Amino acid sequence: MFLLNGERLKQLRKERQLTQTELGDKINVTKVSISGYENGNRSPDTDTLQRLADFFGVSTDYLLGRTDTPVLTPQEHDEAEFQAFINDPELGVWYKELPNSNEEELRKLRTIWEMIKAENNKDML
Repeated sequence: MFLLNGERLKQLRKERQLTQTELGDKINVTKVSISGYENGNRSPDTDTLQRLADFFGVSTDYLLGRTDTPVLTPQEHDEAEFQAFINDPELGVWYKELPNSNEEELRKLRTIWEMIKAENNKDML
């Protein structure tokens, strides 16, 4: 168990305009746990601490108050985004099913993904 810097966690959550319940849902813990982390009455286990860091794209040291620099190196940031994706209760299911997909399913997924990317690029113009 680790003593989190509750104010930092609360600030990161509010910056993303999330309720305690919404953040809990994203990292698979209860609202009561998030409240406890923020007010210092509860400490996350190692896995939960890592999920929080991955979700917010910060280092565990930042969440623990060991550093004032939240920024990860580009490699750490990419790994954090990947971990957040595969640990997401909804998206992670899709990722875990990919190795069992046949070529036709993968081709369709690639086509859909390209359509999504093209639509997002059009929205940015």
